[in-house]
Amino acid sequence: MTVHLDIYGRLESTTMDGLLRTDTELALADRSPPTPVGCASKRTLDLLLALSGLLILAPLLLLCYFATMISSPGPVIFRHRRVGFNGQRFNCLKFRTMAVDANERLQKLLESDPEAAEEWRQTQKLRSDPRITLVGAALRKSSLDELPQLFNVLKGEMSIVGPRPVTEEELSRYGHCSAEYLACRPGLTGLWQVSGRNTTTYDRRVALDSYYANNWSHRLDMRIILVTIPTLLTAYGAY
Repeated sequence: MTVHLDIYGRLESTTMDGLLRTDTELALADRSPPTPVGCASKRTLDLLLALSGLLILAPLLLLCYFATMISSPGPVIFRHRRVGFNGQRFNCLKFRTMAVDANERLQKLLESDPEAAEEWRQTQKLRSDPRITLVGAALRKSSLDELPQLFNVLKGEMSIVGPRPVTEEELSRYGHCSAEYLACRPGLTGLWQVSGRNTTTYDRRVALDSYYANNWSHRLDMRIILVTIPTLLTAYGAY
């Protein structure tokens, strides 16, 4: 089974009857016991790209750092526990995009707005999120809030390409596909990120992660990296 991506990076079709019919078919396609996606060559490429990225993007990192610091009170870097390769827990780094009382704001909204509560239940995301600061909204739209994860890549906790890092609660939603997720280092970008991001269902996200684990190759990684650029420029599916 071969993945085809359109010019914006969205998943377009496969060799299996053209378009993918269901998320279940995608998750089960080419299904085999996952081998750890963490070979030496992939790790070497991660280090080279992460170091290059930090050097090239240093001015942008500093700009985002000071913009976050000035725009609202609270720590500049947000650390959230995520499940990584082989089940290891790590602190996933991001520029803080939410107010310090984010949890209280979220709880209040979910209790008062049934539609928002259902949206949160299905995607763990909100289009109109009261927790996000003005600078945070710009960082999220451009995905610049995730630049600190280059340090996670250097530490070996993440990869440049891989599944989006999840919490323990989210991993429980992967069901029989959790083994595939645990066989990978979470990535800065990946099939989900270039296939619509927040416009896709959570089940499809799981299916894409499962496909990646079972069909990983350097060629697939490079294609995902290449289509990440137009995806970021168009901000498709980001909010």
